[in-house]
Amino acid sequence: IANQPKIMAGSLDMNAADKAARFVRFCDAFNIPLVTLTDVPAFLPGVAQEHNGIIRHGAKLLYAFSEATVPKVNVILRKAYGGAYIAMNSKTIGADMVFAWPSAEIAVMGPDGAANIIFKKDITASENPAETRKEKIAEYRDKFSNPYVAAARGYIDDVIEPSETRAKIVMALEMLNTKRENRPAKKHGNIPL
Repeated sequence: IANQPKIMAGSLDMNAADKAARFVRFCDAFNIPLVTLTDVPAFLPGVAQEHNGIIRHGAKLLYAFSEATVPKVNVILRKAYGGAYIAMNSKTIGADMVFAWPSAEIAVMGPDGAANIIFKKDITASENPAETRKEKIAEYRDKFSNPYVAAARGYIDDVIEPSETRAKIVMALEMLNTKRENRPAKKHGNIPL
């Protein structure tokens, strides 16, 4: 499963969430391991998405990944922001292995928007707000959104070079080849439909 940054900047909309959730459940049903390539800025904002239930559709994807018992490997290529990152097979919903490229940005939101909120007083009080804003965006990237911070907090397992990606995925899948999850016996879960 992957995001396509050329279409809607890689955002997840209702249809993308449904399609991905269906695919995750299909793979889980037939014991096919899941490899996710993440480059997601957000769930697609907008009134139409809200009125048509983006939260419900996004919940399907979260549910599908968290319920899947097959090996789950994620590689963060560029952007991994907010709830959309969590929905794309993050460690917090059960990914077995999560890798990130050194250029990846993992945060609650993008550096531009976050700097405007977090450093608003500093930017408005500055003699040169445009320059201060650029500095604060760089500061946010350095302190909060780089993959090394996420690795230190346990959100990812390793920061890898792009050239190592295939080998790391193969290594992870080989390691997880015998993965078995024992869950309480039950008839079925309650997927958000």
